[in-house]
Amino acid sequence: MATTAEMFTDGALDGHLGGNAASIRATAHALSKVESAVAVVLVEGISDQIALETAAVGRGRDLEAERVVIVPIGGAHAIGRFLTRLGAEGTRVRLAGLCDLREEEVFRRALEVTRVGSPRTRRDMERLGFYVCVKDLEDELIRALGTARVEELFDSQDDLRSFRSFQSQPAWRGREPEAQMWRFLRSSSRRNQRYARLLVEAAVGRGALPRPLDALLTTV
Repeated sequence: MATTAEMFTDGALDGHLGGNAASIRATAHALSKVESAVAVVLVEGISDQIALETAAVGRGRDLEAERVVIVPIGGAHAIGRFLTRLGAEGTRVRLAGLCDLREEEVFRRALEVTRVGSPRTRRDMERLGFYVCVKDLEDELIRALGTARVEELFDSQDDLRSFRSFQSQPAWRGREPEAQMWRFLRSSSRRNQRYARLLVEAAVGRGALPRPLDALLTTV
């Protein structure tokens, strides 16, 4: 079965339907595999799912064969609902997750409320299999690769001219390149999802996969 990254590349999940429609379809597709899973990884959105699946492939892993399912939950505030649902299906399913820094407290509280654990610190969360990106996935990947390599990727995808145009906008002119790249990636859901795969592939190739992704894959 195709990974989410391959499905987006092939257009099987129609981005032109809008972010919500694509997110709903991606979540439903992942949940259809949960019943037979031995581990379920809860992530905020599709780009996180693509990044983890791409990193696993880069490490020579077959998550489908290992029965590890990555579920995009459609935003951090849905975490409690998913923990409750999956917890009700039995303790045989190992739970793990990934979130952005600004959503760390949301995940921490949900883990406690649903009695998955009682994490007081980030290290406690990691012991439960839940990791935090600082500040988010895109920021982690930009820092891991460096701005020069990210620009090379933009160029390879014929996006460098668009990025230069973005840099010249009054609101972003003169800002740090990392901040400009972060906003450029996040300004389009389609772009964000495409580069989730490309940036992770580049990071794996350089042995520079950001720690939260690396540690989470090791956990599951």
